[in-house]
Amino acid sequence: MSAKRVLVTGGTGFIGAALVKGLLETGHEVRVLDNNSRGSMRRLDAVAGDFDLHCGDIRDARSVTAAMNGMDAVCHLAYINGTEFFYQRPDEVLDVAIRGMLNVLDACCSEDVGELVLASSSEVYQTPPAVPTGESVPLSVPDVLNPRYSYGGGKILCELMAVNYGRRYLDRVLIFRPHNVYGPDMGWEHVIPQFARRMAELSGSESDPLPFPIQGNGRQTRAFVYISDFTDGLLRVIGRGEHLGIYHIGTDHEVTIAEVAHEVAACYGRRIDIVPGEEPAGATPRRCPDISKLRELGYEPCVSLGEGVEKTVGWYREHADLRGGSTEKSLQRAPATA
Repeated sequence: MSAKRVLVTGGTGFIGAALVKGLLETGHEVRVLDNNSRGSMRRLDAVAGDFDLHCGDIRDARSVTAAMNGMDAVCHLAYINGTEFFYQRPDEVLDVAIRGMLNVLDACCSEDVGELVLASSSEVYQTPPAVPTGESVPLSVPDVLNPRYSYGGGKILCELMAVNYGRRYLDRVLIFRPHNVYGPDMGWEHVIPQFARRMAELSGSESDPLPFPIQGNGRQTRAFVYISDFTDGLLRVIGRGEHLGIYHIGTDHEVTIAEVAHEVAACYGRRIDIVPGEEPAGATPRRCPDISKLRELGYEPCVSLGEGVEKTVGWYREHADLRGGSTEKSLQRAPATA
């Protein structure tokens, strides 16, 4: 697409920062709205000075409107992610989801910004009825009493608002659903960083193989996409996606969680024995996207799981000191996330 002025909400987050760099590399002017409650400016060190930064909470209508002023498009990624947060602060997950989405849509209208790109999630399917899963599969919230579904439920509501406001008020609305994006500096609440941390703690043991505890039995499956492949896919959606189009971004290489654990262990030169544990209520046994629509835009992932895990684990081994405070402290700051 031609060069545009693009606002990225949540731009210091893992995916947001990758998108900011990708947009800059392809000639766009970029503004970031974030307050770094869970993001980090270090993710944008390589492009410091190349973008405009607005510090603010996505739930603050005035901050969102000010950041939107003068833009041609907005990529709305601001959200609270990480499974631990879904269970422990579901009300705040929903607060950021709904207030943030309304503020973005209102600001698009008041500031005459005609293009919206919305980050959704594979969690909108919960347990999908078909695998690989296409974009037209019904979305669901199986149990409103399970706090886990605060995340997926919020994303479903955001999609509904984006599509229906988009039909009336916007020129172009695009929705992308990421599937298990991973890479260096992705945060600490996700499976690969957690496995890396566990291996670091266990690697001093002389046991061979090492007993390696996990949630569930390890037969659950996912399709992991490395951050550079993901960013390539997202830029293709932004550049060539159709109005009201919904696109999966990921890979169709389905692997078990046990396989991922063994890949992480290999980075430490160790063998492991999986020790099954209790699985959280509502966990999805199998997930893998159909990426046919994205392939029609010229997309093809190229980073293997082994290569991507090695790069990711290498970063976490080198930066173990950055983990900082406890999850509870992070949760206390999470409501202000952008």
